[in-house]
Amino acid sequence: KIQALVDSGKITDTLSLETLIIHRLAGKNDLVKILGNGELKAKLNITVHKFTATAKAAIEAAGGEAVAL
Repeated sequence: KIQALVDSGKITDTLSLETLIIHRLAGKNDLVKILGNGELKAKLNITVHKFTATAKAAIEAAGGEAVAL
């Protein structure tokens, strides 16, 4: 789903909790965990509450950064 947001141009280099709220993918009080399903080709800096180990590895393999709140 993250790659689909990149492909559609809704996000470019940073994905944060605020971005997810703006695009109505999360609520203000939601705890967000990025799962390692799917494929990520874009270099992104992602800041959310938690990541699975596979998600963090995929983000870093694409040249991005996974930051936990």
